[in-house]
Amino acid sequence: MKRLLLGLAVASVVAACATTTSPTGRTQQVGAVSQQDLDRMGAQAFAKYKAELPQSRDSSQVAYVRCVVNAIARELPAGWQANWETAVFVDESPNAFALPGGRVGVNTGIFTVARNQDQLAGVLAHEIGHVVARHHDERVTRQMGAQAGLGIIGALVGSQYGSSAAQTTQQLGGAAVQTAFLLPNNRTQESEADVVGQQLMAKAGFDPQGAVSLWQNMIQAGGNRAPEFLSTHPDPQNRIAELRARADGLTPTYQQARAAGRTPNCR
Repeated sequence: MKRLLLGLAVASVVAACATTTSPTGRTQQVGAVSQQDLDRMGAQAFAKYKAELPQSRDSSQVAYVRCVVNAIARELPAGWQANWETAVFVDESPNAFALPGGRVGVNTGIFTVARNQDQLAGVLAHEIGHVVARHHDERVTRQMGAQAGLGIIGALVGSQYGSSAAQTTQQLGGAAVQTAFLLPNNRTQESEADVVGQQLMAKAGFDPQGAVSLWQNMIQAGGNRAPEFLSTHPDPQNRIAELRARADGLTPTYQQARAAGRTPNCR
């Protein structure tokens, strides 16, 4: 009954939002907040990162990242090609991110696994792919629906069994939603960003095989990981197999881009 109520509550909130189609043809629920608000939140978050985290003073690193981002941005759909702001943070963890509103952040640790421009493009195109596929919008919409659903369930349980039971229900329900509702969608988004990102990098003149070697480097650098069903990312070996298969299919796109003069030389 609790699961049924949760499903109905979440469905009622999400149904009030818009249905759209992702770049890979997947149906999405979006629109809990406006794109303008998402862009503003992205700008605020990026400003906070820059204010609180040390940034690289290596001008060549900053220029390198900007070069790759700009090459990818030129291949984005209309409406997404604004001037993307970049920052390089001094942090040993190999990570990068992109935010709505055209912001890209890179940790210096990424250069230990992204060892050439094609591998770096594999990271950055993937992160930018999250933005253009409206994954932030989708996650906000889903999370707002889940939170609304838990509030309704807590009220129903509390009216019958008391406030203590209501609090416990919300705590347990939050864990259930995280593992059974939100995390699987995150893995779907990660796989979709791989698809979108690899297409973008090939169109920009970066070798799509770079995404394959990037993840091989990631595995070599990484340690133990959680089981796939509890992870927000696909299993690395499965991911590499899919990236390799797509890279073969994108070779003509890459070759056409190079023939057309899209030959990035980022260093």
